[in-house]
Amino acid sequence: MYRIPESILLLTIVIAPFIGSVIAACMPANARNRESILAGGVALLGLLISVYLYQQVGAGEVVRYQAAWMPAFGAEFMLRMDGLAWLFVMLVLGVGLLVVLYARYYMSEQDPVPRFFAFLLAFMGSMLGVVLSGNLIQLVVFWELTSITSFLLIGYWHHRIDARRGARMAFTVTGAGGLCLLCGVLIIGHIVGSYDLDTVLEAGDLIRAHDLYLPALILVALGALTKSAQFPFHFWLPHAMAAPTPVSSYLHSATMVKAGIFLLMRFWPALSGTEEWMWIIAGAGVCTLLLGSFVAIFQHDLKGLLAYSTISHLGLITVLLGIGSPLGMVAAIFHTVNHAIFKASLFMAAGIIDHETGTRDMRVLRGLRHALPITATLAIVASAAMAGVPLLNGFLSKEMFFAETALVGGNDSWWMSYAAVAMGIFSVTYSLRFISVFFGKLNQDLPKTPHEPPRWMRFPVECLVLLCLIVGVAPGISIKPFLDSAVVSVLGARAPVYDLAMWHGFNLPLLMSFAALAGGIALYVILRKYFTLQSRDRVPVFHKLSGAQAYESTMLRLSSGAAFLVKWLGTRRLQPQLFLMIVAMIAIPLLLVRPLPTLGNISFTNVDPLFAMMWVIGCACAIAAAWQAKYHRLAALILISGTGAVVSMTFLWMSAPDLALTQLMVETVTTVLILLGLRWLPRRLVPRELNMQIPRTVWLRRSRDMVLAIIGGLSIAAVSYIVLMHPQPASIGDFFLLRALSEGGGTNVVNVLLVDFRGFDTMGEITVLAIVALTVYALLRRFRPTPESMALPEQQLNNIDPAAKQMPAEQVESGYLMIPAVYLRFLLPFMAMIVAYFFMRGHNLPGGGFVAGLIFAVAIIVHYMLTGTTWLESHLHLRPLRWLSFGLITACVTGLGAVALGYPFLTSHTAHVNFPLLGEIHIPSAFFFDLGVFVVVVGATMLILVALAHQSIRSRRPQAGIANEAATTSNKRGVI
Repeated sequence: MYRIPESILLLTIVIAPFIGSVIAACMPANARNRESILAGGVALLGLLISVYLYQQVGAGEVVRYQAAWMPAFGAEFMLRMDGLAWLFVMLVLGVGLLVVLYARYYMSEQDPVPRFFAFLLAFMGSMLGVVLSGNLIQLVVFWELTSITSFLLIGYWHHRIDARRGARMAFTVTGAGGLCLLCGVLIIGHIVGSYDLDTVLEAGDLIRAHDLYLPALILVALGALTKSAQFPFHFWLPHAMAAPTPVSSYLHSATMVKAGIFLLMRFWPALSGTEEWMWIIAGAGVCTLLLGSFVAIFQHDLKGLLAYSTISHLGLITVLLGIGSPLGMVAAIFHTVNHAIFKASLFMAAGIIDHETGTRDMRVLRGLRHALPITATLAIVASAAMAGVPLLNGFLSKEMFFAETALVGGNDSWWMSYAAVAMGIFSVTYSLRFISVFFGKLNQDLPKTPHEPPRWMRFPVECLVLLCLIVGVAPGISIKPFLDSAVVSVLGARAPVYDLAMWHGFNLPLLMSFAALAGGIALYVILRKYFTLQSRDRVPVFHKLSGAQAYESTMLRLSSGAAFLVKWLGTRRLQPQLFLMIVAMIAIPLLLVRPLPTLGNISFTNVDPLFAMMWVIGCACAIAAAWQAKYHRLAALILISGTGAVVSMTFLWMSAPDLALTQLMVETVTTVLILLGLRWLPRRLVPRELNMQIPRTVWLRRSRDMVLAIIGGLSIAAVSYIVLMHPQPASIGDFFLLRALSEGGGTNVVNVLLVDFRGFDTMGEITVLAIVALTVYALLRRFRPTPESMALPEQQLNNIDPAAKQMPAEQVESGYLMIPAVYLRFLLPFMAMIVAYFFMRGHNLPGGGFVAGLIFAVAIIVHYMLTGTTWLESHLHLRPLRWLSFGLITACVTGLGAVALGYPFLTSHTAHVNFPLLGEIHIPSAFFFDLGVFVVVVGATMLILVALAHQSIRSRRPQAGIANEAATTSNKRGVI
């Protein structure tokens, strides 16, 4: 029986959500059940695979998947699952599965559900990539993907201003943190000499002893603290509550905010153990847990309260990690799991309240236990777990937190213990504030009449609350084996012996727990009775310290600064921008380069007079084109085409027929396309036609620009000459010359280089070409010519010429274009043969897919020009968009075929096939890649051509009216 390797199963966990995301995005808007089943199926599949892999992870092994990514830089695509990664994978997938079920009933029928599940699955895959990455660069890539996908999820209701603002704020803060993380990772890779995670974790002593340790630590800490909403970057999380509640319950309980926590845990063996680590990490955590828990008390929005409580609990975990003790790590991992469980259930409960009552304002919510008795019970139990009530999971990890703070503080420094108890008091207070909405008399003036939600919408909350009870009552059976695996994967031989139990006797941590419970109850009663908690509209003391306001002020100053720079350095006109660029290009080398290089002895003895004359003609054409460009566009186009022809002949002169042929065809195609575009631009009138006198300042400015252009051109010519005359080291060209036939299967080194050795570059180039064609097509579809350019040329306004009264299709069918059109139809098969000839010979002789595509495009262009748009498109269904798609797909499939055979992407292979009569023919796989290039070039050219040609269709009716009017006028004149 075939057994799927564990490495493939590990890869499946990561790629399945991305595949599911694409499928979900393609589903119809009314397929709510199918989309939720798809998303739930993806999460369930990952869960089952993870459960299966635990037999290895639980035994202390590490499951790995490894594939070549950037081997030249020592980077590989690597996935690794150890105990810590397994635990986070279970959180991401387990909570994700429950959120999918919850979202099925929460989301409105008016919401675009396919987009929601597509974003959710993409985020799930990104988060799984973060926790399973075995390479630091790869980890940063997935890290930034979580920022992008969370931006999409938070801003899902993009019609709301608060959602757009919250999404931008979250993305700006976490994206900036991701850039800091990238810099920190690069420094760590420089120190260690590798980006492999295992190598980095084993090099902790080397990293801590290095001079760059502190910069690396600060940068990594910035990445983690911004993602986990730690002080002073905590302000983005409350604003992210504008997202749908399923998003909040997922991102802000088990996934996004836990990514920073995971990063600190993952880098703990390499970066911890120093005073810098403790002060930066623990200091940020202490500030966060106190600030978050205090501010949460005074929130009136249910989700706002949960957001600040999340900030506080994340600060608690950060403190435990900053302490740096092995037991602190145990407590941090344990509380990470506990917090994910009770906080996800509380977010869902808040969503149910909002869904069934129409509001989350605690000032109007009361007595909900009468209308939602089951939901009230579940929320009260989850709130008790958040407060640290005995027999629930939150009590155990919070007691471990108290124990660690007391141990680290010792007899000399009790400030951390006091801070821990204060946080515990505040957490009890805001937990009581949350459950207060279930007591009292039911408010009858709510937007909706409250009632229990659908059974399966409440089911995820029930599962999570049940876990709170199970872990709280039987931690040794329910969670300890998995916690042991995670702890050992981080600490290794330093893993401590610890006991998870409900009762450890009367000790200091237990006293601190009861002090926090009693103090929290007392504080809540005092605030409610004497300080009008319900009516306070701002947070005492801290209301002036608004992180969001500081963020907005910073963004405003950045915008103002950018506007200032644009005002003084930018312009909407191209000419001033070019002026500044050329001045900078000339001045900066003159100021920085010392000594300035010299031209040496320039000799003209070996210059061929014919070659020199050819270049004189080319330069004259270029100068004349620049002179004519403003008022005589057609003349400038003809002249610049002459320069292009000179460049083509130069390539041919220097024995580069491939480049000469390509340049010649590019010149032909672009000249015709530009000519078609110029048809729809209005004629520019010279000043004397308008009886205008050119001011002296204009002449001075033009003279200045001409002098600058001459200096810039001579500078570029001098630099080019110096570079070309400089002694060259060993050329890389010999490498390609020696291997073109043996490894690329062709003797035309240029073509083999493009489709084999540097095929990935060519893949990017044809992708860019397709994007440019689509962009031009989209712009031209919106383009409408000015009225003065709609008129027919004077040559066609002649009543004597019978063609003036005919449409283009009539001219082809029975008019003066009939004979050329017939000739062209006979020529097309021969042109197709020429195209096939150049395409087939490209691997061994000058030609190839790019040149053949341009030749084919020229044939289509000539056909368009001769027969007209309407006639041609009625006889030939070109469909350029399909050509683009087919070309890109063909090129990609060719590359993926090599991957399927175990070779790097786009690796070329040659097959030798015997054909009757023809004999043995070698067919390289690059042939199919070149076919994709050919199809993309043809499709891109046709798409631009179609966009230009359709302008004539839009303007045909006005043109016909103008022609008839002109003919009528001419007839009247004849009668007169």
